[in-house]
Amino acid sequence: MSTTENTTEPTLEDLGVGQMDLLRFATAGSVDDGKSTLIGRLLLDSKAIFEDQLEAVEATSQSKGYGYTDLALLTDGLRSEREQGITIDVAYRYFATPSRKFIIADTPGHVQYTRNMVTGASTADLGLVLVDARHGLTEQSRRHAVILSLLRVPHMVLAVNKMDLVDYDQGVYDRIRREFTAFATKLSIPDLEVIPISALKGDNVVTRSEHMPWYQGSSLMHHLENVHVASDRDLIDARLPVQYVVRPKSDEFHDYRGYAGQLAGGVLKPGDEVVVLPSGMTSRIAGIDLFDREITEAYPPMSVTVRLEDDVDVSRGDMIARVNNAPVASQDIDAMVCWMTNEPLHPRQKLAIKHTTRSGRALVKDIRYRLDINTLHRDQETKELGLNEIGRVQLRTTVPLLCDPYSKNRTTGSFILIDEATGVTVGAGMINSGS
Repeated sequence: MSTTENTTEPTLEDLGVGQMDLLRFATAGSVDDGKSTLIGRLLLDSKAIFEDQLEAVEATSQSKGYGYTDLALLTDGLRSEREQGITIDVAYRYFATPSRKFIIADTPGHVQYTRNMVTGASTADLGLVLVDARHGLTEQSRRHAVILSLLRVPHMVLAVNKMDLVDYDQGVYDRIRREFTAFATKLSIPDLEVIPISALKGDNVVTRSEHMPWYQGSSLMHHLENVHVASDRDLIDARLPVQYVVRPKSDEFHDYRGYAGQLAGGVLKPGDEVVVLPSGMTSRIAGIDLFDREITEAYPPMSVTVRLEDDVDVSRGDMIARVNNAPVASQDIDAMVCWMTNEPLHPRQKLAIKHTTRSGRALVKDIRYRLDINTLHRDQETKELGLNEIGRVQLRTTVPLLCDPYSKNRTTGSFILIDEATGVTVGAGMINSGS
């Protein structure tokens, strides 16, 4: 087994695996709930770290005067993270068991780094929310649950951590489970599991705990290995945002013209009739190339190059779709937006917008309401969004976005907002139905 650390998300090609073998999951929760320790425990108990890594962590723990091995040191990679004992950046790590391969998005818990949590969870199949058994649900726990729901992460696990510090009390677990389950009924969470664990001691992480005989469910690792994600992807609505036009202009490929991108939905095969948007020109697929070979079908999230039978004008930002099943081209966008900067979002504000491979500018027409993440109340009086606040926003874009509702497709239904002066991403949006 092996593990690596990177702040750039690895692709399936990097891992050499197919989509059915892989589970992407993101950690979430308040600071000090034990996310980094839990990931360290998963890596350690699944034998996914090297002996020299463990020895280095043990030595560092001793030098700091800890009476235990601080597994969080396995994952907190930045110097500032190690000094403060917190997670700041999103780091992607992957490891494997005999049953499945995993990509972990280790996201920060501090409120000011919520934008990083959104980044890590945006491509996740499963959201892992940790709560401290001593403190129960916090505002940040609820905020992350709401964000995971808005991001349509199809599976969620609430891990009630630090059960060893409450003497493995079933009453504490039951109280937190009831409170979170009641809160989750107001959200869009199709699959929820609640598991009591101790990341530090290893209870119910990889193996079942002897300290909690009252818990009859599976361990966290068993659940991660067996949760079914193959049916979560949209294999009906074909969507290929064009990222790059491939023209080698070499003697061997003198007349080659292909359109490269990552398939966001559906299945494409040679011979399929397709439409290029926004032009509306139609053609048929002549062939599909993957690296140095031709394939007979492509499905998400494969990155492929599509060749068409006709010489159609296709550019970056265009989209290839089915003739009778195309996304909506709209300049009026209605979306839920998570605002990520100190300067508030307000009506008449102008921003850059990036949707799939298409870029443009956007004007904020209206802020319909702000969502209270604790009560889920819609505050229609507030006409601005502050840092980490979520609300329903109406935009007018300079170019039509080729979009689907986010509930239908998480790629073509999402966008980011960018401050034109600084180039910094300031908002993430999820498009509502009927946009």
